[in-house]
Amino acid sequence: MTTALITGSTAGIGAAFARRLAADGHDLVLVARDTKRLREQATELHDRHGIEAEVLTADLAEDTGIEAVAARLGDRRNPVDLLVNNAGFGNKGRFLDVSMADELKMLKVHCEAVLRLTSAATEAMRERGRGGVVNVASVAAFVPRGTYGASKAWVVQFTQGAARDLAGSGVRLMALCPGFVRTEFHQRAGMGTDNIPGWMWLDADKLVATALNDLARGKTVSVPDPRYKALMGVVKVVPRGVLGGITSRTGRKYGPQ
Repeated sequence: MTTALITGSTAGIGAAFARRLAADGHDLVLVARDTKRLREQATELHDRHGIEAEVLTADLAEDTGIEAVAARLGDRRNPVDLLVNNAGFGNKGRFLDVSMADELKMLKVHCEAVLRLTSAATEAMRERGRGGVVNVASVAAFVPRGTYGASKAWVVQFTQGAARDLAGSGVRLMALCPGFVRTEFHQRAGMGTDNIPGWMWLDADKLVATALNDLARGKTVSVPDPRYKALMGVVKVVPRGVLGGITSRTGRKYGPQ
């Protein structure tokens, strides 16, 4: 039986990964900031699927939180076979409307934590000759749209580069790039979602199923829905200046800034 560690496990895409992996028989290490929710989640998954679910309370916006998770990933006696770097958030507001502290916090969680945890996990995985990492990014990575999109673009580029460097080691890395998913993400950021067209919403459980299939197939980037794959195809041919204007307007209306 293998073990998966999921950051941001108590809600949204992270919770969907936890449900699917537990159903498939994987033991779990559940990571989030809210100990009560983590314990409730661990109990539910243990009782429903008979797996072992370890709780690790950590805030990845803090060095101590990153260090605690990195230490768990580096534990050779209790190895982690799959890391899902899912923790993340959005800030509401245009550039310069968001405080510098909040911008730096986003970079800490989306970039520094992903770098340090991926490094800790893959070092141990390479020694064993097997393992996988899913770094949750976003389709926002492919359009010019503020700190959120920039941080997710970093996740995609970093993951692809690391995957090439580790090719042949038995360790797989993949950046997962979803669109709008029905989760707590927008509510937590104080963003309205009433104007988002229904066809743009994705189901978290279906998204995770596709992501795990793509990881097994050796993909390094997964855009897990035909609708968003088509949109990304359009993005590739639209001039960057035009695209910047479009994403600026739609970003203020629909998504994280």
